Amino acid sequence: MPVVGKQKLQFKNSQSPRNPFFILGRPLQRLCAAQKSGIDLILVNNCKESIWPGMVGGAGHGTPADGGFHLGFGEEIILNVPQGWSGRIWGRQGCCFNEQGHGECETGDCSGLLHCNGVSGVPPATVVEMTLGTSNSPLHFYDVSLVDGYNLPVAMVPVGGGIGCGVASCESDLNVCCPSALEVRKGGRVVGCKSACLAMNTAKFCCTGNYSTPNTCKPTIYSHLFKAICPRAYSFAYDDSSSLHKCMASRYLVTFCPPSPY
Repeated sequence: MPVVGKQKLQFKNSQSPRNPFFILGRPLQRLCAAQKSGIDLILVNNCKESIWPGMVGGAGHGTPADGGFHLGFGEEIILNVPQGWSGRIWGRQGCCFNEQGHGECETGDCSGLLHCNGVSGVPPATVVEMTLGTSNSPLHFYDVSLVDGYNLPVAMVPVGGGIGCGVASCESDLNVCCPSALEVRKGGRVVGCKSACLAMNTAKFCCTGNYSTPNTCKPTIYSHLFKAICPRAYSFAYDDSSSLHKCMASRYLVTFCPPSPY
């Protein structure tokens, strides 16, 4: 698979129309038709606060935008990735970075770096996963996963729809109904909801060891709770039938804090 090279980014700031193509202190380039040979991922922040999306490419795949950046309320960014790209995206909250890009985030932190550069986020974090075609199939696979826990609502949907396409999402605020055993609290408030695996750290809850197959790994009481609240998201490792989507589109919209119902 080709490694993602330097990505062409497009940035829209509805609150700063005089400077719509500037982010992280660097001017950005528009996506020209000749450059758009891959797939557009449109990331939108609909939350009432800033977030810092994190990204990491799968094995053999590069990471767009150095793996992380700031996205204010109402802002969007377009990343053009090559056909066949595979990776994950998550939102970080409550971040503070110095001029060198070092600091920390309340949730989804990646080793205290603004640019994750191949480092995954610390759970709990709501994760968008995708494989945009393989050597054996042109189909795109994508999902929203709560297997690593939850920190904020997110949805992924193809722009313009398509045959067999659907919405992958967790649109609700799981933090308000997170079981006390799974809560992550900072500053006296719940900022994240752990997965049962992270909280209990046993083979049964983590689907490992004797529980590592679809026949032995079954949803737990916590998985059932997550599924009831977010029916279009993965609630445990083998929750494929209702959570994994297949599609073929040239553009996908990833919205943090999507409107509910989406």
